[in-house]
Amino acid sequence: MPHGVSPSCFLILYGSQKGQAQSIAEQLSDQAAEHGFEAEVSCLSKEDKYNLEKVHSPVVFVVSTTGDGEPPDTALKFVRKIKKKSLPRDHFSHLNYALLALGDTNYTNFCNCGKTIDRRLQELGANHFYATGLADDGTGLEVVVDPWIDGLWDALKKIFTKMSDSDLISDNSLNSTHQSLTIQEKLESSAQSLQLLDISDADGGKSKPESEAESHDAENPLEASLNRSVAPLSQSSLSIPALPPSFLELCLGDVPAGEEEGHVVAQDFHEAPISRALCLTRDDAVKPVILLELDIKDKNISYEPGDAFDLLCPNRDKEVEDLLHRLGLHDKKSHSVHLQLLKNTKKKGARVPAYIPEKCTLQYLLTWCLEIRSIPKKAFLRSLVDYTQETREKRRLQELCSREGAADYDRFVRNPSACILDLLRVFPSCMPPLSLLIEHLPKLQPRAYSAASSSLCHPGKVCIVFSVVGFPACAEHQQRTGLCTGWLADRVSAIIEPYGTEQASRESVDFAALPKVHIRPRLNNTFHLPSDPTVPVVMVGPGSGVAPFIGFLQQREKERERNQDSAFGETWLFFGCRHKDRDFIFREELERFVENGTLNHLKVCFSRAEPDTNDSEPKPKYVQHNLALHAEYVTRILLKENGFLYVCGDAKNMAKDVNDTLMEIIGQELQLDKLESMKTIAKLREEKRYLQDIWS
Repeated sequence: MPHGVSPSCFLILYGSQKGQAQSIAEQLSDQAAEHGFEAEVSCLSKEDKYNLEKVHSPVVFVVSTTGDGEPPDTALKFVRKIKKKSLPRDHFSHLNYALLALGDTNYTNFCNCGKTIDRRLQELGANHFYATGLADDGTGLEVVVDPWIDGLWDALKKIFTKMSDSDLISDNSLNSTHQSLTIQEKLESSAQSLQLLDISDADGGKSKPESEAESHDAENPLEASLNRSVAPLSQSSLSIPALPPSFLELCLGDVPAGEEEGHVVAQDFHEAPISRALCLTRDDAVKPVILLELDIKDKNISYEPGDAFDLLCPNRDKEVEDLLHRLGLHDKKSHSVHLQLLKNTKKKGARVPAYIPEKCTLQYLLTWCLEIRSIPKKAFLRSLVDYTQETREKRRLQELCSREGAADYDRFVRNPSACILDLLRVFPSCMPPLSLLIEHLPKLQPRAYSAASSSLCHPGKVCIVFSVVGFPACAEHQQRTGLCTGWLADRVSAIIEPYGTEQASRESVDFAALPKVHIRPRLNNTFHLPSDPTVPVVMVGPGSGVAPFIGFLQQREKERERNQDSAFGETWLFFGCRHKDRDFIFREELERFVENGTLNHLKVCFSRAEPDTNDSEPKPKYVQHNLALHAEYVTRILLKENGFLYVCGDAKNMAKDVNDTLMEIIGQELQLDKLESMKTIAKLREEKRYLQDIWS
């Protein structure tokens, strides 16, 4: 064993955008002691805390991916550093590591940051001591994360034994052994090695339910639900995660707090008045689409078409009120919150969340600081068990966080987007302390919206477009709208102009009386028009996904007016909506762009249009169908004229279908097999000529 290496100490490095990777890294650190290890945790951005060039202990990476396959902000510098071509091939030959990558298969570049780090470390001589895990948020991170963590401990024991026996850090035989196993084999092996835990009821009994409950189910068969299980799960022994250690102590002020010291959470944001709100769809459209014009002339904000803006919105007042009542704290909502670390906490690296102001009221905390709509993770459910009194409720929470209850967790918690308020509603004997919610609920994140305007066309203004998202009532929750889109719709309900309203003069508007929102420009955006205006572009944006392309076209229109003798590249837009007469948003403006030559080709399809019996061939239904019809032109622009392809909209369906169609038409036009078509698309992405602005 090299000098200075603890026989049981390893390093955990994470790169996180919204806190998921950090949470898993801290979970690993918390569990390490139970398996006889010591763990040090650090963010990849904290280079003063670690030195991979000299580290002699095993290293575990937990990294997420953001945007269009980009590293999270906290990993960006690290990725750039290890990608330097000047580094020698044996730069990390001393390094033994394992890597867990987080991603979402709804996005094309699944786990791209983790794959990039993994590939580059291998190129620089580093050695796997455990198979890489690729966790998919689209189906549930825990499906991969839980068994990967379970198998990690044995892998660590083996690498420490190897290091001790051979007195060497780098062990190529170990690396080749692990590389010979697939990730499925690793995960299946670790899952099979788990021992079932006997889960006790409140009276210390075994994990099976009371005989009375069994006989009741036998006489009156019931369907499973969020708060009810059925056989065989109701009669199974369970393996549940370890109880996460508590780390926060909370005190509420004895008397109501004084005046709030400003809107602390919004300090990095600009407060912008909504100078216009316009409904872009007819009343009978399936989803209303609203355009907001924000006044930013005095905010010192500049932006390019294609940039996005973060918009800060609060939790809904009623949900905050309901949660306060449910926790028995409504009469304390104006009292100040004081947080500090528990003196004897077992959580390593514990700290008071930095996003919670030191001086804030309980109501402010629940309104602006915590994402109370977030889907509770299994560790949160496990913690709730200990604050639940009724035996059957306790058992059901145990099932939902157990390995055996994974399908029920997906069906009743993850898929319907149940939140803590939903859980507390159906588990009335569960009375968690407020500190537990603060420990487990993530930070309330701003929502991002693409700019649907050009500052050349609208000086001092920026427009955003959104669809009002609706969640119908179900067994798990009441009817509700999207957190931000519903809030915005409520904010502008008094000033919104109906569909078909002509552009009105805004000179007489009392801006002081207008509703305001908090916004900030979003950094690291590459979704911009080519710097060379002669380069052709293809834009694909159904529904509200057309928003950034309105900004592109407004920009080009003004540039053409200013430089009438200059050449401009060919422009194509593939747009789609449900009905021609209900939700063809920006129709008049798009037709104007075609008339004046700013837009050369506008290809529109309507997914719910009645078939025309006079047509010999059916019309294209979705944007990918229109792409396929114009395959020759698309491939010419992208592969012969070095043009750009932009895709904006839904990641789960549209973006995947467009990518698949692109692969097919490239293969057909160039007579390439599937692998070569994939390589061609990968090259377009590397050259930043295939760009996506998509959401799930």
